[in-house]
Amino acid sequence: MDRLINGVLFENMVKGGAENLYANKGIVNDLNVFPIPDGDTGDNMYMTIDSGASAPSSDGDGLGEVSAHIAHGMLLGARGNSGVILSRIFAGIAAGLEGVEEADIKTFGEALKKGSAEAYNAVSVPVEGTILTVFRDAVSFAGERINAETTLEGYFADLITELRRSLERTPDLLDVLKEAGVVDSGGAGLVYIVEGMKNAVYGEQITRTDHGAPSSAHNINIDTFTSDSVLEFGYCTEFLLRLQKSKIDLDKFDINEFTELVKSLGDSVVSFRDGTIVKVHVHTMTPGVVLNEVQKYGEFLTLKIENMMLQHNETVIENRFEFKKENVRKKFGVVAVASGEGLKEMFRSLGADEVVDGGQSMNPSSGDFIKAFEKINADNILVFPNNGNVILAAMQAADMYDKSVIKVVPTKTVGEGYSALSMLDSEGKTADEAAEEAEEYAKGVVTGFVSRAGRTTEMDGVSITTGDFIGFSDDVVYSDSPDKCAAASVLCDKLDAGSFDVIILLAGKGATDEEAERLYDELTEKYKDTEIIMQNGGQPLHDFILVLE
Repeated sequence: MDRLINGVLFENMVKGGAENLYANKGIVNDLNVFPIPDGDTGDNMYMTIDSGASAPSSDGDGLGEVSAHIAHGMLLGARGNSGVILSRIFAGIAAGLEGVEEADIKTFGEALKKGSAEAYNAVSVPVEGTILTVFRDAVSFAGERINAETTLEGYFADLITELRRSLERTPDLLDVLKEAGVVDSGGAGLVYIVEGMKNAVYGEQITRTDHGAPSSAHNINIDTFTSDSVLEFGYCTEFLLRLQKSKIDLDKFDINEFTELVKSLGDSVVSFRDGTIVKVHVHTMTPGVVLNEVQKYGEFLTLKIENMMLQHNETVIENRFEFKKENVRKKFGVVAVASGEGLKEMFRSLGADEVVDGGQSMNPSSGDFIKAFEKINADNILVFPNNGNVILAAMQAADMYDKSVIKVVPTKTVGEGYSALSMLDSEGKTADEAAEEAEEYAKGVVTGFVSRAGRTTEMDGVSITTGDFIGFSDDVVYSDSPDKCAAASVLCDKLDAGSFDVIILLAGKGATDEEAERLYDELTEKYKDTEIIMQNGGQPLHDFILVLE
């Protein structure tokens, strides 16, 4: 039984994946409902992998060279959100196979893990229950079962088994799929691709067929968007940008900063760099603004802009979905930003109509805010970003949205947002008056954080050791300890927590119930005249957040 993959076999596998997807792409198209029902995921994924399958290579090329050719071809041909993610999967695989003439099963499995990691890294806000989850689950499952007796056939049998099981679980992770009664379309497309690759592993010689342009590329009915229509979903905008030395210093170009710029102008962002080429997929209400901004870095190689309402209007009839319900319009609404179910519930209990998922290292886009504004349906909307890195995107959304008066209260921490919202009374006030009042309330609170240190260094006179827990506030480090509770306790001392009336202790995902109780007991004993309130915040990054009022 075969245990090695060479360049010829891998190329045949990719061709097999493309052919099998083509035979089933209509099924994939009909499944699509996320993030909107655009009905062309099968076509997009097929065009992406077909661009890789047709990339020129030589029979004498090793596996690493062939995989690189295929990945580059998919980069140039990647279309749609799932197509771009698919291209990153194969780019990661190529990186894992670089310099390899032929790979054993373990090496190939590790390359597939790199493919999963690369796909996650390319997506600005990864969503579980999509192609990302399906591929990660399958690669992990099959990888754990590799042993000295594993054959290629056995490995692919494991891979496909878990692909199908993970695909069946996607409706449990995404409500929109459960409501529609379907599985994720990108994940389904991936199943067909891997099943086609398996055919090549089993010895079937695959002949690549030129199927011509996909049918959906010619069947968009422009009459579904009339002069009376309202643009709800914006434009699916994709481009390849060649970075230009005449415009930027290539060595100093930061793809993360570039991606943050694109995220501030839209959502569903997939952005990555390959040499001097940058590939971007974004859903935006203002494609012209996006193009003008990114052209400061280079020039376009390819460009595609599609009104997503055209595909949505046709698909929504076939799938019988309702995407927007009319709400009674009210005078004031509130949007807050938080990460962690406990924190989200806290802001909802304080009166937030919509809580946008995000915070430190997980910044929401302007498009995320606009979606929240649409759901609220209010004359005036107050926005609490609760993080300094989120304020700009919130203000950008406020400038873009003209159906309500949007006022951004520049809260930089969840503590400031909590204090401002808990004391806010908008009754009888204008939007400006309510926002000014909320901003004043936010000034009276101090927020401290406890997180694990990522490197050994010295800051603000505190020696920090990698893996320890640091306590900080306003970017000033006050404590370091191997024990998170000790770091929090010293932080409270440094912030003079005893002079405040209330300490709200928010326990994050990294803190156990026992640790939270231990810290609560210690603070209660230490600050007898201060009320200590403990809540499970569930925040992912900070083990503890301490709000001092």
